[in-house]
Amino acid sequence: MTVSRQRQVSMSPKLGSAEVESFLAAHPEISGVELLVPDGSGIIRGKRLAREALPKLYVDGVRLPGSIFALDCTGADVEEAGLQWADGDADRVCWPVPGTLKPVPWHKRPLGQVLLTMHEEDGRPFFADPRQVLNGVLERYRRDGLTPVVAVELEFYLIDRELTPDGRPRPPVSPVTGLREKATQTYGMARLSEFDEFFAAVETAAATQGIPAEAAVSEAAPAQYEINLKHVPDALVAADHGVLLKRLVKGVAANVGFDATFMAKPFADQPGNGLHIHFSLLDQAGNNVFDDGTQQGSDTLRHAIGGLVETMAESMAILAPNANSYRRFQVGSYAPTAAVWAYNNRTTALRIPSGGGLARRIEHRVGGADANIYLAVAAVLAGAHYGIVNRIDPGQPITGNAYSQVDSTLPTTWHEALRAFDNAEILPDYLGADFCRVYSKCRWSERRTFHSVVSNLEYEWYLRTV
Repeated sequence: MTVSRQRQVSMSPKLGSAEVESFLAAHPEISGVELLVPDGSGIIRGKRLAREALPKLYVDGVRLPGSIFALDCTGADVEEAGLQWADGDADRVCWPVPGTLKPVPWHKRPLGQVLLTMHEEDGRPFFADPRQVLNGVLERYRRDGLTPVVAVELEFYLIDRELTPDGRPRPPVSPVTGLREKATQTYGMARLSEFDEFFAAVETAAATQGIPAEAAVSEAAPAQYEINLKHVPDALVAADHGVLLKRLVKGVAANVGFDATFMAKPFADQPGNGLHIHFSLLDQAGNNVFDDGTQQGSDTLRHAIGGLVETMAESMAILAPNANSYRRFQVGSYAPTAAVWAYNNRTTALRIPSGGGLARRIEHRVGGADANIYLAVAAVLAGAHYGIVNRIDPGQPITGNAYSQVDSTLPTTWHEALRAFDNAEILPDYLGADFCRVYSKCRWSERRTFHSVVSNLEYEWYLRTV
């Protein structure tokens, strides 16, 4: 496929020109645009482009090195991943994602933003781009005449911009009471009202950027919240929404005097931040194939669950990508520790929420809010597809408290999860063996760097005692 042909596939020049012209006409105040490329860790990379250069982006794309997908979370190159010196740190071409050219309301200087996705010079999707990895999984569903309908829920903490003297985060001071947040008020409306300036700004920014944020709730820790996104019949768009929402929440928080963190476990004595993925499947007639009119749901639903159960262990390195991720997985913490499922039960990894018809869906509750959303959705949809194609029996659903009935069976350390990922038999076929190799090299390298640092706790425990 030639580059011009790929441009017609990913962004028609005519449509791209119309999108740019409409955007620039509607926003004469904007002086530049941020080009956003989420890397393997979900961290946004890219560059800023002057306003006058924006039309050229939609004609020629922009070239960036493929090695941005072979970085650890600190931004350091992982040479053994093979995307840096092995090919001369070669550039690839990035194209705008249609519909993501939007203003950025929280910036002091008027700017826009647009998501990019990477291709080879001949137009082929770049194998290490997480968005392209998800698109590859979705191609399986397209061939089978199925459309995943997906939404993500993201938990996060608002924290004080000033850390404690020993560098730890702390809850913010309430703008209403002047007191530092201490109470746990799950679903508490007063907690939302106290930070109304923040949530009003999030609502406005989400509307401006076309991000369908449906609801915000107070979670089970001081200044912990969850924002729910609306289901959409395009998993790529749903993942785009999640990626852009994280950026939005952080930007708005900083603008009103706080920080926001999606770190999996910022406080040892409080719940972690989860990424919950909801999805159903539509056939070509628009019917939800998970629903058959019964309370239990269809055989297809059960087979999808069976595949998710079977692939959960080998998916853990994606759903929990770093050292801190594994601190979430504690009994009774709402972070699942076993690959089990249930109806309307939040103690299990896979939950079938109440409601039938188009609302019949699976909620995957394992991932942390620190995960790369494209990769997390890709791993979940890969597992479900594998189960459907192979008609895998998930076993019986759990009734009651899963923590008290089932031992921890998932890899709950980084080392175990990476070993399970490296030994995976199913995911490489869906995500691509080359991608899995690059991802593994990056995470192992990050783990080695992390464990090479001597922590303050080690000095406190061992310096004068052993």
